[in-house]
Amino acid sequence: MFGRLMPTEGKFFDLFNQHADLCVKGSKEMLALMTNFDDLENRVHAIEGVEKQADAVTYNTIELLHKTFITPLDRDDIHKLITRMDDILDLLEDAGQTISLYDIREVTPEAKRLAELCVACTEKVKVAVGMLHNMNNSRDILTVCEEIDRLESDADHVMRAAMSKLFRDEPDVRTLIKLKAIYELLETVTDRCEDVANIIEGIVVENA
Repeated sequence: MFGRLMPTEGKFFDLFNQHADLCVKGSKEMLALMTNFDDLENRVHAIEGVEKQADAVTYNTIELLHKTFITPLDRDDIHKLITRMDDILDLLEDAGQTISLYDIREVTPEAKRLAELCVACTEKVKVAVGMLHNMNNSRDILTVCEEIDRLESDADHVMRAAMSKLFRDEPDVRTLIKLKAIYELLETVTDRCEDVANIIEGIVVENA
């Protein structure tokens, strides 16, 4: 039954893939921003543009969900998956805007490392989402989800070390507050990627 429904509403998987592509694009823009602050405002603007594109994909997915009588996945799973994916780009946009508003002029190695882990997580999300249309991929999908979990754990470790160093070594309270906010936003991006992985794992268990 599940396999027969796939061709009928494959549009959902196309939309998931479009959104996953945008998640990767947004995270790479964030890493580029963290690598070179010389083009800060243009990078922030680029992230905002990607987020708006992702909002449109999310809207189209939910609109299609309301119009579709028989869906290839559980309706609640479709809604949770696309909204959690959208959270990823919302947080990346928040991080970019916060860097701009706080007038941060240089990046720490820890912030750059968190941005790198955001890219790695979103790339794995893209891989997992790209295989979701075919439950014959279930074993590979679960393996990728485990990799996302490991990357999120890596981000936790980086975050804890960054916070320890920040509170130990940063004498300026304003700088401390600014960097703490950036660390938290970037680490939360990896949390949302893990949420997406958990949703995908649940879909696989239900449908494989």
